[in-house]
Amino acid sequence: MTCTPEALDPVLIQLGPLPIYWYGFIIATGAFLGLWIATNETERLGLKKDYMVDIVVYAIPVSILFARIYYVIFEWDRYAGGPWWKVFAVWEGGIAIHGALIGAVLTAVVYTRVKGISFWMMADIAAPSLILGQAIGRWGNFMNQEAHGGPVSEAFYNNFMQYLPGFINQQMCIEGTVYHPTFLYESLWNILGFVLLLVLRHKFNPRRGEVFLSYVIWYSVGRFFIEGMRTDSLYLFGEIRMAQFISIVLVLFAVALMVYRRKAGYADKYYNGKKAK
Repeated sequence: MTCTPEALDPVLIQLGPLPIYWYGFIIATGAFLGLWIATNETERLGLKKDYMVDIVVYAIPVSILFARIYYVIFEWDRYAGGPWWKVFAVWEGGIAIHGALIGAVLTAVVYTRVKGISFWMMADIAAPSLILGQAIGRWGNFMNQEAHGGPVSEAFYNNFMQYLPGFINQQMCIEGTVYHPTFLYESLWNILGFVLLLVLRHKFNPRRGEVFLSYVIWYSVGRFFIEGMRTDSLYLFGEIRMAQFISIVLVLFAVALMVYRRKAGYADKYYNGKKAK
């Protein structure tokens, strides 16, 4: 499907020589909204709001570092021959969510052990905020015209994309070709996951740890299928996409861990902190 390119400006505002990009602004908006939701839930459960604030403050720089390292490792050929400072140019995009999650989880594990509080309790509180932040963050990819899928057919455009807001179709027109808005597919999947996680923890009161593990499963399932449509995937080897491989591993690991924790007696409390029967 051909089109006439007319991309949105990726710069939100220019402060003298310093450009403020939509990408960074959108990522920050998702992070702050997620933090607000998580701190309110932390307080509702009778915990100190500072716990969640501290975890996020420590986790943000660690997550960005891990996300960039993860991305650069699997895209090393792109950076090996270019200016060295491009390795650090996260404002241009190029961070991997799985790397960020590794950094965030490691930060939370260390923090909760130091403070003597339950990692699983804090992970359950954070899970809806994480997936909401991811849903919002995908719009940063949209502004950078990245994380999109392959070219769409004329039939697909006429049956689906023509009903999308015009600015989305306009931004998905890259060098005269319309591409699948996979950022949108993942954003909608994550918003649905956000709603389901809230319902799970407030209506069904699952065992401690199972909200977070459900988040891992839900996100990974969606990411597996959406990743198969993208044109900018990181590859493990050959045609094996790294994100798809990691998604399968995470689903299997989360399900096995959920079963193991119940059988071994580690899931001995419900989400609200009461003793499980």
